[in-house]
Amino acid sequence: MKTAVVICPGRGTYNKPELGYLARHFPDAALLAQFDAQRAAAGQETLSELDGAERFSGLKHTRGDNASGLIYAATLGDFLSIDPDQAEVVAVTGNSMGWYSALACAGAVSPEDGFKVANTMGTLMQESLIGGQLVYPFLGDDWRPDPGRRDALLAMAADIDAREGHTLRLSIALGGMLVLAGDASGLAAFEAEAELLQGRFPMRLGNHAAFHTRLQEPVAARGRERLPPGMFGQPSLPMIDGRGAVWWPHASDTDALWDYTLGAQVTRTYDFTRAVEVAAREFAPDLFIVTGPGTTLGGAVAQSLILADWRGMGSKDDFRDRQEKTGLLVAMGMPDQRTKVAKRDWP
Repeated sequence: MKTAVVICPGRGTYNKPELGYLARHFPDAALLAQFDAQRAAAGQETLSELDGAERFSGLKHTRGDNASGLIYAATLGDFLSIDPDQAEVVAVTGNSMGWYSALACAGAVSPEDGFKVANTMGTLMQESLIGGQLVYPFLGDDWRPDPGRRDALLAMAADIDAREGHTLRLSIALGGMLVLAGDASGLAAFEAEAELLQGRFPMRLGNHAAFHTRLQEPVAARGRERLPPGMFGQPSLPMIDGRGAVWWPHASDTDALWDYTLGAQVTRTYDFTRAVEVAAREFAPDLFIVTGPGTTLGGAVAQSLILADWRGMGSKDDFRDRQEKTGLLVAMGMPDQRTKVAKRDWP
């Protein structure tokens, strides 16, 4: 049996190809019904209705109040589908809102309370929609580390942030991508001054607020009002957060976990690259399992391992060679890879 670190994706991963993902893969109909009941009680369209729509709507499905619940459920369903005879999960981490999913996968919150956290925070962010996000790569096509390039881009962002009436901060360190967040003036300045790459970067992210910056402090405060510390307990699996800190079973301060989740995790940079590095070095897994929905996070995981010089990987070719030989990365959103770690789909 192989050991595995599970990695939970964040916003932007439930798109047109993922429509029907819950119907295809969610393993527990009764649990899904409980999620639906939470949303119905709040006057929201249920996950089953959203996932079962005849066609995908970007305006509807990517909204924070809808996307967060869909992504959380898809992620948790995939985690519950992992076959323990094929992979022993030794730790869990996630990207951005994937932290809420990681909490539930690791047992620090119940599946129902985890859904309440994800759905509440996604709804609060959609209601406020403060600022926005864009993404910009700092690695070349070969994925070889280029710290000078990264530093130059961060310096550009810091210069813009220092201008009067401008806010622009590093939101997420996402492998070879910088996710920047800020107000309209800060984002527009970066878009005007950064070199256009591949005909699409800098790329603004639709229906995304200025996550993981001080602009989200009002959202964090409202989240703390609605989500009490008593929802959080000891994890049954180690969790690596957005700072690279490890929360250990039987040794975690649950009040501090609540405070981080609804405080710094919302208002400070989320270092996904560091989380993957710590997961690799601390737990040395045979596999990294990226749950669905979507398939886009795998590249950031691979780039994070390269940036960490993990097991001598220094380029895209190095990663591809190891992937071909060992199947290091398994993306459950890809049918051919899903079968390597998942039990049969439901029903």
